[in-house]
Amino acid sequence: MLPTVLPTALRVLRQVRHDHRTIAVLVGLPCVVLGLVAWMFSGTDVLDRFGPVLLGLFPVIVMFLVTSVATLRERQSGTLERLMAGPARRGDVVVGYALAFALVGSAQAVVLTAFTVLVCRMDVTGDLGGVVLVAVLDAVLGTALGLAASAVARTEFQAVQMMPLVLFPQLVTAGLFLPRDQMPAVLEAVSRAMPLTYGIDALQDLAAGASLGDVTGAVGAVVAFIVGALVVGTLTLRRRTP
Repeated sequence: MLPTVLPTALRVLRQVRHDHRTIAVLVGLPCVVLGLVAWMFSGTDVLDRFGPVLLGLFPVIVMFLVTSVATLRERQSGTLERLMAGPARRGDVVVGYALAFALVGSAQAVVLTAFTVLVCRMDVTGDLGGVVLVAVLDAVLGTALGLAASAVARTEFQAVQMMPLVLFPQLVTAGLFLPRDQMPAVLEAVSRAMPLTYGIDALQDLAAGASLGDVTGAVGAVVAFIVGALVVGTLTLRRRTP
């Protein structure tokens, strides 16, 4: 498996390294938006209350978009077909792409967390290492969901359209607009089936003073959703777009 996974991951990383606009979107844009929020509400506790939520949202949204479009472009260009014509299996290709984009997403999450805590001064009274870990897992979750979405999309526009379909229901039910315990019972039950719910809950708990051991259930749920999305991406991956 490694002889086919690692070359795929390294090739994708080289492509990302030379795409300066993608790097700017991945790293710069979330920091700019969070910086504007911190500046706009300076002197209040808005960043302390909503910063953990945004720290969970940005890695998922940005990595979903970048991964789904980039993977679909690879399929349209025939790169995936050439890879799978050799010894690489579908699982090898998906794991290679997931590894590459997970590393990129991890770097994004670490930079964003450092910027939010050190520059924007978001108050974290719990385990800061746990905050970084969950932010990284959220980025990997966005990557896994993006890979799964790219497998069913036929054009880049359809890949972009998948983002509101996959992510907007999660945003509504994750407690961004209303605490989950105040939602109607049906929506609260639906929120338990959404992976973003667990990432945001873990970040909020950690920022409020919890330790990493206190959020192992939520972290385990995020990991389970990551594995599930990668399995779906593997089973539905096509060599090329018809």
